[in-house]
Amino acid sequence: MLYWLTQQLVAYHSGFHAFSYITLRAIMGMLTALGLGLLLGPVLIAHLAQRQLGQQIRSDGPQSHLSKAGTPTMGGALILLSIASSTLLWADLGNRYIWIALLTTLLFGMVGWLDDYLKIYRRSSNGLSARQKYLGQSLIGLGAAMTLYLTANVPAETTLIVPFFKDVAWAMGWAFVPFAYFVIVGASNAVNLTDGLDGLAIMPTVLVAAGLGVFAYVGGHAQFASYLGIPHVPGAGEMLIFCAAIGGAGLAFLWFNTYPAMVFMGDVGALALGAALGTMAVVVRQEIVLGIMGAVFVAETISVMLQVASFKLTGRRIFRMAPIHHHFELMGWPEPRVIVRFWIITVILVLIGLSSLKLR
Repeated sequence: MLYWLTQQLVAYHSGFHAFSYITLRAIMGMLTALGLGLLLGPVLIAHLAQRQLGQQIRSDGPQSHLSKAGTPTMGGALILLSIASSTLLWADLGNRYIWIALLTTLLFGMVGWLDDYLKIYRRSSNGLSARQKYLGQSLIGLGAAMTLYLTANVPAETTLIVPFFKDVAWAMGWAFVPFAYFVIVGASNAVNLTDGLDGLAIMPTVLVAAGLGVFAYVGGHAQFASYLGIPHVPGAGEMLIFCAAIGGAGLAFLWFNTYPAMVFMGDVGALALGAALGTMAVVVRQEIVLGIMGAVFVAETISVMLQVASFKLTGRRIFRMAPIHHHFELMGWPEPRVIVRFWIITVILVLIGLSSLKLR
């Protein structure tokens, strides 16, 4: 909205032309989301506490987590409000990628909100059944994938790019739809599984979003994309504003979610943020890079899959508890140590992912 307004005001003062630059609007978007989150956070936390919308803790989890029971949850609504407000203010609303990413994120958030609400209403750690949750995710993810495919204007938008290899690419055709669906839904569930410790999921989300923002900017710029040998996706640069909004909203939430957490994001935040990362990766054609930069999310997911498969096939568990962050807790690592080390690993992985821009 503000972007549109500044474009109208250029006729009256040339200084407003500065807002046509994506980088400036990304900075403003990040600061707007950060400011909104910090301003509204205390109000939301007080409201959640007053309504007794507290976290339900699994009885079979680490005993140290039992003290967290009753901590306000569904704080992910603050993240989504900040992201949506900032994006609508500073992004070019004529850009289809912005609407696809924003609507996908908010719809996944609605599935998460329903799951959180049922947990609180039933006073149980069980909300939606796995089948119900997956059905909701699948319908939204498939809708996003189909929309991206049907509105694609250039071959690069549906071509799979292999990082670190200059001339390795696959024109996917219809295979793009199930692949994009898998990335979006898979990323949503991966972030949700990672969200088990204070601040564990949100900081890697911010870091990965920042990395994808770089790809969005250079991939949306014809000259930069040509120089770096990556696919040029017209209009993808606008996704930098969306990435910046996630970064600002995420940092604001971390202010309240850092150990010991004053609020949890809940599924309303985790499912939505994961879907946002997956959608951004699909738009900028960096799905494999998402797997590299978000390898912490991937490892958490694989640990659950291995644990379940091992127990069903052999009756034995590979890890003391899954997802794997609980395994390290039960090994004696203090919660802050697990969190910060996972953050450090993510910083390294994001740098490795960014190196693919030049190492080809």
